[in-house]
Amino acid sequence: MYIHIGNDRSLLDRDIIGIFDIETSVADDTREYLAAAGRRKNAVYVSFDMTKSYIVAVDGSGMEKVYITNVSHRTISCRAGKSGKAKR
Repeated sequence: MYIHIGNDRSLLDRDIIGIFDIETSVADDTREYLAAAGRRKNAVYVSFDMTKSYIVAVDGSGMEKVYITNVSHRTISCRAGKSGKAKR
């Protein structure tokens, strides 16, 4: 099932590895991970509005992608839960 993550972007629930709150992800390792994803061109900005969460997923070719969105992690997790997937 598809999970809407903001604007006109949706992901297959089976491709989502994790959904994370940007507010609680302030560790240096997390910041470096997000910066490295940007340098590798693996970061996808779903919205340039106030960032609330990021989603780690794999695309069709198995490559890791980081989706940065203004939708809260709780909202996305609830949408994933409604699709039959366990909440994260």
